[in-house]
Amino acid sequence: MDQIRIHGRGGQGVVTASELIAMAAFYEGKQTQAFPHFGVERTGAPIRAYTRISNNPILTRERVYNPTILLIQDHTLITEDPEITAGVDKNTFIIINAPKDYKLEKKLPSKKIYYSPATEIALQIFKKNIVNTVILGALARQTGLISLESLKKAIHEKFKSKGTEIINKNIKAVTLAYKK
Repeated sequence: MDQIRIHGRGGQGVVTASELIAMAAFYEGKQTQAFPHFGVERTGAPIRAYTRISNNPILTRERVYNPTILLIQDHTLITEDPEITAGVDKNTFIIINAPKDYKLEKKLPSKKIYYSPATEIALQIFKKNIVNTVILGALARQTGLISLESLKKAIHEKFKSKGTEIINKNIKAVTLAYKK
């Protein structure tokens, strides 16, 4: 079973990212589970969400304590949140939204770390720092856990009430991040 923990800030689409991963995996015939965990619900506050993906029924309902994949939507959380690396080991795949010149100051236990310019892409396309779909393009490319096509299908379904323009921007963002 793949267990994904997503860290970000309120307003960055952390919960939506978790749901989109689960939807994309479901479209590929997997069993999925997605749920949020947060305290004070406000813009900028640290938020966590979890996703599980398996070929078999998922019986556990607890938080993800030992992620196989860690998505960090805001690199500043690495030094601010001491729990961000809890349960991470050398095999945990970590994807960090960080600028090109970012230097990781804190040693992470994983040997599988990928940096995504998600904020740069989000600002280019959305004109604001909403990185959830963007970083999912990096997740699809780097892990192969979900396909780009399933992710696009999930975006269509999740955002259909928001209109074609929003869907197209999100498809463009996820595709651009997938290619970088």
